[in-house]
Amino acid sequence: MSLETKIANKTARIAVVGLGYVGLPLAVELAREGFSVVGIDIDARKVDSLNQRVSYIPDVPTAKLRQVVAKKKFSATTDYAAIETVDVIFICVPTPFDAMKAPDLRPVLSATQSIAEHLRAGQLVVLQSTTYPGTTEEVCLPILEQKSGLRAGKDFHLAFSPERIDPGATSSKGWNVKNTPKTLGGLTPRCTALAKKLLVHLTPEVFVVSSPRAAEMSKLLENIFRSVNIALVNELALLCERMEIDIWEVIEAAKTKPFGFMPFYPGAGVGGHCIPVDPYYLSWKAREFDFYTRFIELAADVNQSMPYHVVQLAHETLNRVGKSLRDARVLVLGVAFKPGVDDARNSPAERVIELLLAAGAQVQYHDPFVPEFHIGDNVFRREPMTLKSIPLTRAALRACDLAVIVTAHKTVDYRLVVTHAPLIVDSSNATKGLGHAEKITRLGAPRQSSTIAA
Repeated sequence: MSLETKIANKTARIAVVGLGYVGLPLAVELAREGFSVVGIDIDARKVDSLNQRVSYIPDVPTAKLRQVVAKKKFSATTDYAAIETVDVIFICVPTPFDAMKAPDLRPVLSATQSIAEHLRAGQLVVLQSTTYPGTTEEVCLPILEQKSGLRAGKDFHLAFSPERIDPGATSSKGWNVKNTPKTLGGLTPRCTALAKKLLVHLTPEVFVVSSPRAAEMSKLLENIFRSVNIALVNELALLCERMEIDIWEVIEAAKTKPFGFMPFYPGAGVGGHCIPVDPYYLSWKAREFDFYTRFIELAADVNQSMPYHVVQLAHETLNRVGKSLRDARVLVLGVAFKPGVDDARNSPAERVIELLLAAGAQVQYHDPFVPEFHIGDNVFRREPMTLKSIPLTRAALRACDLAVIVTAHKTVDYRLVVTHAPLIVDSSNATKGLGHAEKITRLGAPRQSSTIAA
């Protein structure tokens, strides 16, 4: 039976390599569509949890996972030998950067090498991990061909279709695997056609581009667009502070224009698995062509500088009441990379906390979604350390010298915060309209609106 027929009648077996924030939602939705799916991950704890029908990702409710496991449409394993039994393989592993902001493709390399050891003729391989243009053809393809002895485009099929995950979204509230359009670029027209036949089972909107490289670049454009615009508003926030203008008011005014404007908001920095990473992936690759993405790198630099500015606001706020950041008790509110999620990857809160500790502050944090937060292993702290979230109580707020709002989760009671915290630095405008302006320093707002009585 041909792969086209198997995909059409949903008898094609599918493997999803990497069961994180991208891979697990994809695997479960494919299983819900009627395909038999095996998830592969090197983390035995994740595999055990999934086989016990317990989800560790909020975007995949445990109830939904239990349904597909009960129907024997989904299972998980650490054994790459499962590749031999499937027809389609999705690669959904992380693509981080290293300490020097260079692409770290070790997860992609490791996954591709393990797949190649079990690759057989007729299979379709689709890379979904966000990466620089050329990864599919220059990195994955040679490994798959050399280790398997098969030829891409002839003996097996290869394509790139970038993930488009909006962490924290649900089927009823936002964009997800089922309603988000996909882009796709195959190595050959047949590779593209086969991948599209499968992807349309998830979403009817599949936009085909001419090559994997074009699809890889499209994903970078999506995220760099956000990086650049966030940097623009972050820089304007710094200017507004000096000009005694409220950037938050300015944005609300600009939003009233019904065309030609899209609102972005300032903050303590950018986080997550894409926006802080993608500019560096592209700038690294661009150097191969004697090209320097100065505009893009400048935007990344602006965003990377924001944690330093937040800590400077903490210095200034304490100084205005005759206190020093050294030995100050600082309570950080929100360490996830964005509101409403449990994902703390590349969160600006990490750098904020490291800078506070480097200045001699005593730091605790509260985050209803992140019970433990790992920091360190860089220039600020040679030894990594793990902090645990503390309950947000009146006593905890009164005991601190300063509360610093980094990520504004909607479930946090900010009226409680402004009532009981002695001083506040608000980088997310979470305290707007709650009074007590005399003790609040808001990023991007006039200082006279937060004059603190000594």
